[in-house]
Amino acid sequence: MIRTITVFQSKLFDKRAREIYGIPTLVLMENAGRSVAEEALKILKNRKEKIAIFCGKGNNGGDGFVCARHLLVKGIKPDIFLTGKIFEVKDEAKINLEILLKLKQKIIEVNEENLNLVGDKISKYDLIIDALLGVGLKGKVRGIFRNLIEMINSSRAYILSIDIPSGLDATTGKILGVCVKAKKTVTFISPKRGMFKDKGPKCCGRIKTVDLGITAF
Repeated sequence: MIRTITVFQSKLFDKRAREIYGIPTLVLMENAGRSVAEEALKILKNRKEKIAIFCGKGNNGGDGFVCARHLLVKGIKPDIFLTGKIFEVKDEAKINLEILLKLKQKIIEVNEENLNLVGDKISKYDLIIDALLGVGLKGKVRGIFRNLIEMINSSRAYILSIDIPSGLDATTGKILGVCVKAKKTVTFISPKRGMFKDKGPKCCGRIKTVDLGITAF
């Protein structure tokens, strides 16, 4: 039987990792992003395929920034989209975003003005990595996030979600307004309960669990 965890348990793990085991969030983020990059490399048929990483401003986006850096090390240059302004990104996600900026990587800030242009670009990607919204999502997905998710779902790309498809309630499996329909989801520590309930199975695709260097149980 697969042991799953709820959103509460996932957040509790993060707290235990920091306070009991002394593992900084930055280390967990590094391990998470690297694992996703490794999975992306397995999916790619060749190094000339086009990749986009869509990042939110929180830790899920931070995982996406780390993933981008590890792909760059392998000679693959993804397009990196940020839902918001660079200055709005905080904490560990900010550290990893700043590393990309120091590496002279272009970050495309998605807003209402350029949303249609972003939509035109989406159709050209072979692989889209979803790092928009994590397990802490509350309430329905709205605004630019909703528009982007709908565009991503309508693309021909292989969609790889980080930890949980954006828009899926990680505990109940309900879609919070709209949800990324991933072909594969790389989740951390343990599968989330919502991945196997309600709409979860249809949204997550194949699920791969990575341990980040520490177990949940």
